[in-house]
Amino acid sequence: MKQCVILIDSFTERFGRLLAYLIPLMMLGTAAVVIMRYGFGQGMTALQESVTYLHGTVFMLGAAYTLKHGGHVRVDIFYQRYSLRTKAWIDSIGCIVFLLPLCGLILFTSWEFAGNAWAIHETSVEPGGLPFVYLLKSLLPLMAINLALQGIAELLRNALVLVSPEAANNVD
Repeated sequence: MKQCVILIDSFTERFGRLLAYLIPLMMLGTAAVVIMRYGFGQGMTALQESVTYLHGTVFMLGAAYTLKHGGHVRVDIFYQRYSLRTKAWIDSIGCIVFLLPLCGLILFTSWEFAGNAWAIHETSVEPGGLPFVYLLKSLLPLMAINLALQGIAELLRNALVLVSPEAANNVD
């Protein structure tokens, strides 16, 4: 179980750090769009859409990294006072009841949506837009898979805490 948690955590960590390199590109793209539009009165559809693609990629595929680092919203007013064991129970139940079913639902509902976009190699409806809408739509099932994997790692980590809190310390 520990090896599985370590493997998934390692993947999520490396992937999240790789995604972080897209943020400066997104910022530069946004600045270029603003300068071109308001400084020179020129629109750049492809650049604008590339910023949207980068934004979508960072947020959709970065969700698992955020989960790994405890960055998602939670009501800490009570949670912070609980013991490690109680937190493990709450997190496990939340993962089983909410996270994994949500990932399954997103995967189920987005699979055909992304598949149809791939089938026709869907492109932007805007003149001068990017011809990769199918890649953007693929982020939905990829996010569900990536987040579910990290959810499984969190569930296994919590199971280790419940079985033996000392053994779980070596996984973090």
